[in-house]
Amino acid sequence: MKRLFSILALTVMVAFGTANATTIANTSTVVTSVTNMTQDDAPAEELSFHQELKKRFIEGGPEFMGIVLLCLILGLAIAIERIIFLNLSTTNVKKLSQDVEDALSSGGVEAAKEVCRNTKGPIASIYYQGLDRVDEGLEAAEKAVVAYGGVQMGQLEKNVSWISLFIALAPMLGFMGTVIGMIQAFDKIEAAGDMQPSLVAGGIKVALLTTVFGLVVAIILQIFYNYIIAKIDSIVNSMEDASITLMDLLIRNKK
Repeated sequence: MKRLFSILALTVMVAFGTANATTIANTSTVVTSVTNMTQDDAPAEELSFHQELKKRFIEGGPEFMGIVLLCLILGLAIAIERIIFLNLSTTNVKKLSQDVEDALSSGGVEAAKEVCRNTKGPIASIYYQGLDRVDEGLEAAEKAVVAYGGVQMGQLEKNVSWISLFIALAPMLGFMGTVIGMIQAFDKIEAAGDMQPSLVAGGIKVALLTTVFGLVVAIILQIFYNYIIAKIDSIVNSMEDASITLMDLLIRNKK
């Protein structure tokens, strides 16, 4: 009886140990599966904007992407220089006209010329040229104002045509890259003798990237170009109004 009890106890212990081992193994398998699923389902690390831009730039190829980037750098350099110059050329026309009128009334032409010399901008330069010719008559002063106004307008529009060139050149280079990329894709298809997506994917990708970057550069430069043109138009209108005001001042002063 004791022997039978011992056998039953040993059987229960073995069965319990096997069950525990099976449970531990199953738990380990489940944990491993969940870990693998978590790793597989975890999203890939997202690249920052700078890293993504650098990656796409390299994928687009250095030949055309480098030229497009050069267009952007040169265009922005010229645009920033023009914006700074135009902002420095902006003059408070009403204040300048009032100062010149006060100087004419109190100190004459030389005092008015001194006011213009101490004021920056094309409008003050036009005033100075008109005052400098007033001794030769109102007609000579008017001709000097008109002539020097044209000179100042040329200074305001200096190098602006280069920005328009880069605006046109950047997308054209992008389209050229597109055409060359498509040609390379068809060359690979012809060499392989089979239409496989992997053969044409690279060429089409390069083509699309060069087009996108060319259009982006053109859009950026177009915004700066339109601002510059609007600024030039505003200054030119102020110059024309100031010229009329100056001639009225000279006429009143002659009287």
